[in-house]
Amino acid sequence: MSFSKLLIIAGVFLVVFGLAYELITVFWSKKIPLDIKIEKDNFTLFLPVGTSILISLILSVVVYLFNRF
Repeated sequence: MSFSKLLIIAGVFLVVFGLAYELITVFWSKKIPLDIKIEKDNFTLFLPVGTSILISLILSVVVYLFNRF
Protein backbone atom coordinates (compact mmCIF):
# COMPACT_ATOMS: atom_id res chain seq x y z
CA MET A 1 0.00 0.00 0.00
CA SER A 2 1.42 3.37 -0.96
CA PHE A 3 1.92 6.16 1.54
CA SER A 4 -0.56 8.47 -0.19
CA LYS A 5 -3.32 5.85 -0.03
CA LEU A 6 -2.55 5.33 3.67
CA LEU A 7 -2.85 9.08 4.31
CA ILE A 8 -6.18 9.24 2.49
CA ILE A 9 -7.57 6.31 4.50
CA ALA A 10 -6.34 7.86 7.74
CA GLY A 11 -7.95 11.18 6.81
CA VAL A 12 -11.28 9.58 5.96
CA PHE A 13 -11.16 7.63 9.22
CA LEU A 14 -10.50 10.81 11.20
CA VAL A 15 -13.36 12.65 9.49
CA VAL A 16 -15.79 9.79 10.11
CA PHE A 17 -14.61 9.47 13.71
CA GLY A 18 -15.02 13.22 14.23
CA LEU A 19 -18.53 13.21 12.80
CA ALA A 20 -19.48 10.19 14.90
CA TYR A 21 -18.10 11.90 18.00
CA GLU A 22 -20.15 15.02 17.30
CA LEU A 23 -23.30 12.96 16.76
CA ILE A 24 -22.70 11.03 19.97
CA THR A 25 -22.20 14.20 22.01
CA VAL A 26 -25.37 15.71 20.55
CA PHE A 27 -27.37 12.58 21.28
CA TRP A 28 -25.73 12.09 24.69
CA SER A 29 -27.08 15.41 25.90
CA LYS A 30 -30.60 14.41 24.87
CA LYS A 31 -32.67 11.39 25.69
CA ILE A 32 -32.54 8.79 22.95
CA PRO A 33 -35.45 6.36 22.65
CA LEU A 34 -34.66 2.94 24.15
CA ASP A 35 -32.27 4.41 26.72
CA ILE A 36 -33.45 3.18 30.10
CA LYS A 37 -32.89 5.17 33.28
CA ILE A 38 -34.14 3.89 36.64
CA GLU A 39 -33.78 6.13 39.67
CA LYS A 40 -34.57 4.99 43.20
CA ASP A 41 -33.64 6.49 46.57
CA ASN A 42 -29.97 5.48 46.69
CA PHE A 43 -29.71 3.81 43.30
CA THR A 44 -29.45 4.94 39.69
CA LEU A 45 -29.27 2.53 36.75
CA PHE A 46 -28.69 3.73 33.20
CA LEU A 47 -28.85 1.25 30.33
CA PRO A 48 -27.94 2.97 27.02
CA VAL A 49 -29.57 0.44 24.68
CA GLY A 50 -30.50 3.01 22.01
CA THR A 51 -27.07 4.63 22.15
CA SER A 52 -25.39 1.24 21.81
CA ILE A 53 -27.46 0.42 18.74
CA LEU A 54 -26.60 3.80 17.19
CA ILE A 55 -22.87 3.36 17.85
CA SER A 56 -23.02 -0.18 16.45
CA LEU A 57 -24.66 1.06 13.24
CA ILE A 58 -22.09 3.83 12.79
CA LEU A 59 -19.16 1.49 13.39
CA SER A 60 -20.64 -1.11 11.03
CA VAL A 61 -20.84 1.49 8.24
CA VAL A 62 -17.25 2.61 8.91
CA VAL A 63 -15.93 -0.96 8.85
CA TYR A 64 -17.94 -1.73 5.70
CA LEU A 65 -16.54 1.33 3.93
CA PHE A 66 -13.03 0.56 5.15
CA ASN A 67 -13.21 -3.00 3.80
CA ARG A 68 -14.82 -1.83 0.56
CA PHE A 69 -11.92 0.44 -0.33
